[in-house]
Amino acid sequence: MRISILLLLAASATALAQTAVGPPKGSLVIVGGGAMGPEVINRFIDLAGGPDAPIVFVPTANGLDPQPANLAESNVLLKAGAKNVTILHTTSRKVADSKDFVAPLLKARGVFFGGGRQWHLVDSYLNTRAQREFQAVLARGGVIGGSSAGATIIGSYLVRGARSGNTIMMAPGYEQGFGFLRGVAVDQHLLKRKRENDMVAVVAAHPKLLGIGIDESTAVIVQGDRFEVVGPSKVAIYEHGKPYYFLSAGDRFDLKTRARLNASAH
Repeated sequence: MRISILLLLAASATALAQTAVGPPKGSLVIVGGGAMGPEVINRFIDLAGGPDAPIVFVPTANGLDPQPANLAESNVLLKAGAKNVTILHTTSRKVADSKDFVAPLLKARGVFFGGGRQWHLVDSYLNTRAQREFQAVLARGGVIGGSSAGATIIGSYLVRGARSGNTIMMAPGYEQGFGFLRGVAVDQHLLKRKRENDMVAVVAAHPKLLGIGIDESTAVIVQGDRFEVVGPSKVAIYEHGKPYYFLSAGDRFDLKTRARLNASAH
């Protein structure tokens, strides 16, 4: 048994070594908020395994408790054709640490975090059993997605986490995301809300961070250390000491080398 555990730990360490930033297994669909077109939402459903795949939707960022009774019926995933969607929500860390609460995550092939305010997700799930099971969905090759606040929580450094307002980029006590991307901060509603310059101060204060800003209705699809831009608008890349620049639909980016892999003609 001890040998088996050691072999498992060694295999896990090897898997982590294979990627520097992105998930060793599974995929991420990170959306900048706003309406999601079929090129985004269908990609998430396909990566989960298709319309019949078990998917968990986490609406907690919206700040509503209890959640609306018709939330499941109005869910964007169901409207897009997903047939097996479970709504998972709590404001109690004790509940989020319980076996009963995380049971739907044990069989899930996809998890999607809805929009709202990031601090609700931090207060409910950070460093709980639920967060560990979110990570486990990736580890078995599933997909994690999020839009708006649900996009920002995917990074390791959390921007706009302050309880007092979403214009505060760096808020003590609310600077840790779920870390599905390591060494990355994710912002959203980039051009729609004129946030292009907001990430500059963050990467200046944290020089090792990679900043990614995503506009509405647009997403990055991450597999390993690379992502592809999908959707009608732009994605911005921020590094300390360098001017930020934009990527568009079809562009690909290496998160490890921090280099554009190709440039679309726009």
